[in-house]
Amino acid sequence: MRLSREFTRRFVFAVLSVMFLPAPAALAQSHPLPSWNDGSVKKSITDFVQRVTTQGGPDFVPPAERIAVFDNDGTLWCEQPIYFQAAFALDRVKAMAAQHPEWKQQQPFKAFLSGDKKALAEQGEKALLTLVAAAHSGMSTDEFAKSVADWLAIAKHPRFNRPYNELIYQPMVELLAYLRTNGFKTFIVSGGGVEFMRVWAERAYGIPPEQVVGSTGVTKYQLDATGRASLLKTAKVQFIDDGPGKPAGINMMIGRRPIFAFGNSDGDHQMLQWTVAGSGARFAGIVHHTDAAREYAYDRPSKIGQLDKAWEEAKTRGWTVVDMKRDWKRVFGFEP
Repeated sequence: MRLSREFTRRFVFAVLSVMFLPAPAALAQSHPLPSWNDGSVKKSITDFVQRVTTQGGPDFVPPAERIAVFDNDGTLWCEQPIYFQAAFALDRVKAMAAQHPEWKQQQPFKAFLSGDKKALAEQGEKALLTLVAAAHSGMSTDEFAKSVADWLAIAKHPRFNRPYNELIYQPMVELLAYLRTNGFKTFIVSGGGVEFMRVWAERAYGIPPEQVVGSTGVTKYQLDATGRASLLKTAKVQFIDDGPGKPAGINMMIGRRPIFAFGNSDGDHQMLQWTVAGSGARFAGIVHHTDAAREYAYDRPSKIGQLDKAWEEAKTRGWTVVDMKRDWKRVFGFEP
């Protein structure tokens, strides 16, 4: 029997998705979105996918143009009580302190290492940026990747007491698999550091390093004494992939306007606006954190993941808003 090209393509996508995703997410291939409750939100997703993948239909989109973009923090994994990359940076500064005795007398390191929260707070946002820069520079990209992997192997979330890379949202992992099964190419577009995310994103989400778009720092090419080449991470910022930077990052790194986008905060607002501004069928989705029991509940007043302007536009324009408490059967893969 001769198989059609379309059938073969779908079969290959399904196999690859199963190979690169945790076993629970693989169930999304035969039972789409099993961790999503039936309702209007789930239906808006499956209806959109059916519309753009029905060949000959008015909304059909060729596979090459089926680009889906996802914010990471608060959209694909938890972001409370602080961004996980910030937690990594602070732990990294503590680990590096023995190699930097000058930090004992140098602010903001002195205040941070001594636990002087008042002094640290008085130095404002600049202090945190200085600490993060110290944890992310002065080493090769390979050394940095190893430091991230080593941290993920031992660090635990303060509330859930589990490794940070287990705090990924099972419904969203299923959604990524479902989209790929239907010919979509999935990307992360995040304000987080691109080299931080690329260490673990493929194993967690099935998204390879070349499909991760994020904030970047300047790297410097160098040769060591043996002639071995490497890239040195410097403290200089190259690009901030947040807010209006997200559409710019997509244009620069992907080269196609997405037809499907998901975020959770005002930092994703412009990415959602730019996605739906294109012609043809478009999907914009927002994860609304409403479940204080299983995760966290926050939106407008939150210092992390504030959802205000994007939420208002979502209601006005009919974007899909996921109510975490109502629409998800479970939040994390480790839940029974």
